[in-house]
Amino acid sequence: MKDALFLGLFAIAAGVPLSAQGRQQVPDATPDIQSFHVQGNVHMLVGAGANIAVQVGDEGVLVVDTGVAQSSDQVIAAIQRLSPGPIRWIVNTNGDPDHTGGNNAISHAGRTVNGNAAAIHAHENVLTRMDKSGVPESSWPLNTYYEESKDFFFNDEAVFLHHMPAAHTDGDTVVYFRRSDVIVAGDVFLTTTYPVIDMKDGGGVQGSIDALNHLLDLAVPRRLQEGGTHIIPGHGRVSDEADIVEYRDMLVIVRDRIQDLIKKGLTLEQVKAARPTLDYDPRYGAASGTWTTAMFIEAVYQDLSKKK
Repeated sequence: MKDALFLGLFAIAAGVPLSAQGRQQVPDATPDIQSFHVQGNVHMLVGAGANIAVQVGDEGVLVVDTGVAQSSDQVIAAIQRLSPGPIRWIVNTNGDPDHTGGNNAISHAGRTVNGNAAAIHAHENVLTRMDKSGVPESSWPLNTYYEESKDFFFNDEAVFLHHMPAAHTDGDTVVYFRRSDVIVAGDVFLTTTYPVIDMKDGGGVQGSIDALNHLLDLAVPRRLQEGGTHIIPGHGRVSDEADIVEYRDMLVIVRDRIQDLIKKGLTLEQVKAARPTLDYDPRYGAASGTWTTAMFIEAVYQDLSKKK
């Protein structure tokens, strides 16, 4: 990705600076929410935890993910700078707090056409987990779907919600803005870390690979696999098909390496010592933080061992 837009988004959305291992840091929530026009009707907000996508138009505003709760006022102000129209819809790509923490405040800052707070949409598994985890009802996505996909028309373009089962979790949604040609991938695709596979919430290795392949089915490059469809990851810089291919191939290679070590009878600690991610660690690895290289290897090992 060579153009100035992508380089600028890389620098800020990936969290500048690099750690000692070369890993781009996930941006923390800050009072300064930065906005970038991705293409078409879609913008990206950075600085509230997870990336937030905002689609604007004559009918109002659609928001994909809402960031952490403490950044809600700043996110609302950033949305209002993009459009004076009402927030009509919210879509959650998963149920993690950095994607849903602002649901209540941002929903109540908007209005549906009948005067209620902006409707929150997600896969039904997200609602189930938020209910069980004690999240206040005002933050729940009460408009759910259970099919493989759901679609509707808003701001002069078709919007598709695609369920990605057993990827980051079992409730991931990928949002595709067809006319703008922008995909919001949520945490099934990251440019900052290895894939976060949440085993306790139904995530899995093969489901993550399947989700990345689904993104490749949706994305169309302009030339030589670059440009064309833009992809907003859960964390990190705006990407294109070439970035998805690289990430997918990395996951397949690491999976196959760990699978081979399991077949040889190695324990988890022996697999970690073998360093199956060594050549990818400068790009995605981390020795500390919320998702480390060791945690990624352990999740892959547990998932593949269970399947064995």
